[in-house]
Amino acid sequence: MQKLVLLLFFCLCLSSCKSTKQGKSTSKTRTTKTVTKPTTKHYSSSAEADKIVKYAKQFEGVKYKYGGTTRKGMDCSGLVNTAYKSENILLPRTTGSLATHGNWIDLKEVRKGDLVFFATRKNSRSVNHVGIVTSTRTGYVEFIHASTSKGVMISSLSERYWYFAFVQARRVL
Repeated sequence: MQKLVLLLFFCLCLSSCKSTKQGKSTSKTRTTKTVTKPTTKHYSSSAEADKIVKYAKQFEGVKYKYGGTTRKGMDCSGLVNTAYKSENILLPRTTGSLATHGNWIDLKEVRKGDLVFFATRKNSRSVNHVGIVTSTRTGYVEFIHASTSKGVMISSLSERYWYFAFVQARRVL
């Protein structure tokens, strides 16, 4: 019975985009701000969102790697974590933790820099994938994410797969 529980736990850990692997530390000292609770900050920082999205787009085409946070490979939460870290904003490293961070927002209100969350496992509504909104128009949302099959890419919520997998959007800026 104990072996079965361990096997199930191990399979659960490997079956999602979540990662607890930390990136390598650098010798540079940087001042960072940590967002620890939902913020009520008015979204006046569109320049900050532009920089985050621009940084994330530099990874477009990088292959998927579970736990990755570099040009050698990137996973979805690693992309979010790395892009926000470029603006000295520290966020949780796992998709599950990110899904409870910041303020929940209606899909109609999403803006560049917001996070969109998905449940991509069959017969599950449990969040296991995240992306960063890159652009919006009325009824149209594009986001950058790290796909397990195609690596870091830009997709649209109007694509059937992402439309049905969408769970929630959150604002952390």
